[in-house]
Formats: sequence, C-alpha cells, structure tokens
Amino acid sequence: MANVWLYTIGSVLLVSLVSFAGILFLAIDEKRLKKVLLFLVSFAAGALLGSAFLHLLPESVEHGLKPSVSIFILSGIFSFFVLEKIICWRHCHIPTSEDHPHPVGVMNLVGDGFHNLIDGMIIAGSYLVNPALGISTTMAVLLHEIPQEIGDFGILVHAGYSVRKALMFNFLSALTAAWGAILTLSVGLKTEAVSKFLVPFTIGGFVYIATADLIPELKKETNLKKSSLQLLFLLLGAGVMVLLLVFHGHPSHG
Repeated sequence: MANVWLYTIGSVLLVSLVSFAGILFLAIDEKRLKKVLLFLVSFAAGALLGSAFLHLLPESVEHGLKPSVSIFILSGIFSFFVLEKIICWRHCHIPTSEDHPHPVGVMNLVGDGFHNLIDGMIIAGSYLVNPALGISTTMAVLLHEIPQEIGDFGILVHAGYSVRKALMFNFLSALTAAWGAILTLSVGLKTEAVSKFLVPFTIGGFVYIATADLIPELKKETNLKKSSLQLLFLLLGAGVMVLLLVFHGHPSHG
C-alpha cells in the first residue's frame, strides 16, 4: 500500500507540472502574445468541448444514460452561471487588466480545478487496481492535459492575468489532482464512484465556459481571415482530443 501512495502522489505531481506548459510563451513579447491570444482561446474552447464530449461524457454514460447524468450536467451549467453572476454581481464597465481580471479566468480555474480533482481520483483508483494500469492511466492523463493546459494559460492571460500569475494560478488549480488522489486512497474510492457526480458536473462547467464565455468572445472578430483562423484553432483543439481518444482511449480504461 505504501508503494501505491508513492506512485500515485508522484504521478499526480508529474501531471500537475504540465500546468507550466504556458511557459513556452514567456519568450513572446506582450504585443505578439495579444495577437495569438484569441487563437489560444479558440484552441481552449475546442479542447474544452472535445474533453467534455469525447472523454468525460463517455465515462459518465458507461453504465447507461441515466437521468441523474443529465441532471448533474445541467447542475454544472447552472452552477457556473450562478458563479459567474456572483463574480459579476454588478454590471462592470472597467476594462480587463491585470488589476481587474475578467471573470472567465476565475470560472476556468474552478472548472479546471474540478477536472484535475477527477484526474487525481482516476489515477489513484487505477493504482489501487494495479501499478501497470496506474502508469498507463498517468500517461494518458498527461497527454490529455498538455493541450488543455496550454489553452487554460491562454484563457487566463486573455482574462487579464499577467503571464507569471497565469502560470502560478494554473499550477495551483492543477494541484487539486493531489487532493483527489489523497481522498481516493484514504477512503478507497472506486473509479466508478467518481463518475456519478463530479464527471457530469465538470462536463456542465466545461460546456458553459466554452459556449457562454469563450465562443462569444470569438464572435466579436469580423475579419474573414482571422475568423477562419479562429475556426481552424477551434477545430484543432477538438481534433487533439479526438487523436488522444483514437491513440490512447479513455484514461479510466487504461
């Protein structure tokens, strides 16, 4: 059992370090970064929708599409709507900046935090079955997280966070995976138990962020060339999730 703890914590910390994928953009000056931000946001929207519908939804309906799954997805959407209302309780005319970040940044951190919590639970649950499954699950989650964390970084910078703050908050959100793993190992949760509420709830959060916050931002661009590139990156974000599904399958299935 001691080895299971060691392998699990090591794995979730490794996965959490992927949150620093945004460091690749540190070499880009602020002016150029702003030019590529909307394309990163497009990629993030595609990755969030791809993750929700191609990775999380199949796990939620693995044992049949029950009404509870739909209810929890809706509860995720409504909860994120309420969260956004609380964050923007009064109508705000202050432009997005480092001192006044856009609410979508907070929304994304919460949604990503839930997602990482689930990843930690899935990794721990896999190690409880056997080490080989745990290692393969870790690799699958790792590959799954790289494109998503790059997209998350783009969302946070677009929301007004500095590059350094975006990296820091992204890493703190990623650390929820460790809490998920510790909880699972402590009480011996089975992977199936995780999918009953947290997975569909996260689906709702991801769909809300992508469709209510990110895509409306993209719709503001009317230039045909830039709009075409946005669509391309949107499809690319979803496409990466398709490729992960084709080559590695769902992490919970090893």
